Amino acid sequence: MLAAVLVAVLAACSHEPPPDAARIEALSMAAAQRNDGAAERELLRLAEHGNAVAERELGILYRSRPERRAEAMALLRRAALANDAQAAFHLGELYRTAEGNPAGPPAAWAWYQRAAEGGQARAALKLGMMARNGDGVPRDAATAARWLQLASDLGNAHAMFLLSYAYRNGDGVAADPQKARSLLEEAAEREYPPALQELALTVDDPQRASHLMKEATEHRRNNWNRF
Repeated sequence: MLAAVLVAVLAACSHEPPPDAARIEALSMAAAQRNDGAAERELLRLAEHGNAVAERELGILYRSRPERRAEAMALLRRAALANDAQAAFHLGELYRTAEGNPAGPPAAWAWYQRAAEGGQARAALKLGMMARNGDGVPRDAATAARWLQLASDLGNAHAMFLLSYAYRNGDGVAADPQKARSLLEEAAEREYPPALQELALTVDDPQRASHLMKEATEHRRNNWNRF
């Protein structure tokens, strides 16, 4: 009788649905912020069973540990190849910041592109900035503007700010002062500090200018990591 009960319990456990992304990300937060060993072990267990979100979160956790960099890259690669755009972005970050690795920037570009095409706004921003600055890839203003436009369409305020300059100066796109102003204002509405500061310098109302400058200072101090 007891054996039959145990078999039934094990069968029920084997059919439990995998935890959702929010639960896995909560485990990752516990492992990273509270050094929760049990949470990290659960992430590892899920990753070993091919859960792409767990692979991504464990890879991100291992990024901060130099001795586990190779494992981080392998985990992120597996998740990225399973179409996890966040994993592709973080893999791009690892390649871009790899010191002494000449393949770094081209490899970073490929993973950023995969992430951006999957809807990851920060990856599109990185592509735009790399092309704009010639960071490991040929400088190309039109390519930069195209990726910044995608990042902007995905809601990235930093990209909106950079794209406003491109339209103001005709850098990679046809000059369009109205579009430049619209992008600047939208970036400011999203509380991007440089956009708030830039907008403050262009308004005629001293009171509004002062308010924008104050906002820029507050958001630069408190919210910079958002961007």
